[in-house]
Amino acid sequence: MPKAMTRYRWKILSLLFFATTINYMDRSIIGVLGPTLKDPVFHWTNEQYSYINISFMIAYAIGMLIMGGVIDKLGTRFGYALSIGIWSLFSLLHAFITKGMGWIGFVVARFGLGIGESGNFPACIKTVAEWFPKKERAFATGIFNAGTNVGAVLAPLIIPLIVSNTGRHWQYAFCITFIFSVAWVIIWLSAYKKPEKSLKVSPAELAYILSDSSPENDERISWSRVFPLKETWAFAVAKLPDAVWWFYLFWGSFFLHAQFHLELKGLALPLIIIYVMADVGSIFGGWLSSYFIKKGWTVNRARKTTLFICGVIILPVIFATQTSNEWVSVFLIGLAASGHQAWSANAFTLASDVFPKKATASVVGIGGMVGGAASVVAFFTLGRALDNSGKTAYLFAFLIAGCLYLVCLFFINLIMPKMTPLDENLKPVS
Repeated sequence: MPKAMTRYRWKILSLLFFATTINYMDRSIIGVLGPTLKDPVFHWTNEQYSYINISFMIAYAIGMLIMGGVIDKLGTRFGYALSIGIWSLFSLLHAFITKGMGWIGFVVARFGLGIGESGNFPACIKTVAEWFPKKERAFATGIFNAGTNVGAVLAPLIIPLIVSNTGRHWQYAFCITFIFSVAWVIIWLSAYKKPEKSLKVSPAELAYILSDSSPENDERISWSRVFPLKETWAFAVAKLPDAVWWFYLFWGSFFLHAQFHLELKGLALPLIIIYVMADVGSIFGGWLSSYFIKKGWTVNRARKTTLFICGVIILPVIFATQTSNEWVSVFLIGLAASGHQAWSANAFTLASDVFPKKATASVVGIGGMVGGAASVVAFFTLGRALDNSGKTAYLFAFLIAGCLYLVCLFFINLIMPKMTPLDENLKPVS
């Protein structure tokens, strides 16, 4: 009697979701605490705060390139565990920074955090490529990517309960995810194997997972082989708007503080609303392109149509600085964050749509490096502009944030008009 169809891939996906939630709690803490640490505690300038975030982004960009290759080499199981181990230790290190260390101490801690956290998305996208057929990948990506917003929601929800508006007990905020990270690594190492080797997967589920992809050999593909390909750079262009997301994450609380004079506890509800809206966008964006594919659309048409819809949804954020009502501004930023996460779910899936599974993490790493480099430039420019021009700088930041996506889609389509899949030797599939 044939074994019943299992659904173990969804249990693997739940682990990706929880890891991404922990990841974003760790990285969101500095954005939530930023105005409090900047003034009452450490007395940073805007430029010094930008250096702290630039340190993270430089490490993240370098780490995306390195960790993508490491994860393809070590495999998802050990590569992902290494990544979360590194970021957990450096997250905990923040709590031991003294006032004497100042912003330099945070630069060091954020650099280590960036190296570790850079492995999250290459590992997740590679795992989704290994465990899901193409018609489910955008939806699966949208689900685990929703963990970014859950983590970003939990940070402003929990931190004001343990940290005062004056910054008392700020160190505790950087300790709350360490235990969760350790528990996750133990569960991951015990639960994860590739579907072809997992005893938890029935032949029927394995056949379904492999239904629209070809078997691959075990030969490694280094990032240097995928680096020159135009398809890699189409994906990299799709990752340029990462700079906008980092702007919301690390500077959103500063904007609301400067524009509407919100303190730590007053920031909680606006930030929660923004990231709950982003959560909806992540899942809906992944579902939408998967729905189009199931309706018979080509992968190329489904992904790019969804990206276009995302770009249109994001456009109104250019008016976020033009209102005196904080809730209108919060709604516009939330709508844009929702559109970004829908965009991100589909942009990530471009890599696994086109490249063989064994090259996916490397391609995601290269794209993440480009997004990180764009963020470094943006943060450096914004930090200086805020110190020199005040909150007027936010006007131009939101203008760029609203228009960038449709510009990127134009170039994606120019570079990769047909999204022709590549085989395990990186040759177009005829």
